[in-house]
Amino acid sequence: MSKQEKNTETVEMFVGGLVQDPSTQAPIVVLQDEKNQFCLPIWIGMAEATSIVTILKGIKLNRPMTHDLMFHTLNEIEMRVQRVLIHDLQDATYYSEIVLSQGDKVVILDSRPSDAIALALRADAPILVSVDVLERAKVAAMPNLPQGVKPANLLEAPERSDSAAGEVKEAQDFNAVDKNKWAEILASLDPDDFKYKM
Repeated sequence: MSKQEKNTETVEMFVGGLVQDPSTQAPIVVLQDEKNQFCLPIWIGMAEATSIVTILKGIKLNRPMTHDLMFHTLNEIEMRVQRVLIHDLQDATYYSEIVLSQGDKVVILDSRPSDAIALALRADAPILVSVDVLERAKVAAMPNLPQGVKPANLLEAPERSDSAAGEVKEAQDFNAVDKNKWAEILASLDPDDFKYKM
C-alpha cells in the first residue's frame, strides 16, 4: 500500500469515455465512478488516447503499442499490476502511480495518469482516485441529464479558466465511433498526429 493510499480515502473509477477538446483538439479521458457521483476529465496526448481507445474498442493492431509492450513485459517477469492511483493535483497537473506486485514484493512507480490508465485497462486493474483530488478538481456528475446526453459531454475542465473549458460540452464523443471506423482512423494516422497538442 502506498503512502498516499494509507492516508487518503479513494474512489474506484472507470473510463467513462473519451472526448475531444474542440478548441485544442486534445483528447480528454473521462473517469466516472460506479454510482455516477463523480466525473474527472484529464487532458491527455493523442498517443495515449489511441492506446486507451484500442482497448476500449477491442481493436487488434498488427504490432504492439508501447503500453502493450510494457504489459507483456511485466507478464513475462511475473509482475502483476495491482492497481493505479491518481493521488495528487498540482498546478493543473494530475499525479499518479502504478502499484505492481511480484510474490511478496511490491513496487510503486510514478506515472502520468494517461499511461497508468492505459496499463490498468490492459491488466483489468482498478483505477483509484483520491477523494482529495476529486474535491480539489471540483467536478461532480450532473444529475437529471437529458436523455442520451452523457456527463462527459457536459464537463468543464477543472484546470482551465478560459472559454475553451466551457466548449468541452460540445466535444466530439469518441465512444460514438464504431470499432471499424476507429481501426480506419488508426491505420491512417501520420506520425505527426501523435505529437502532444497541449
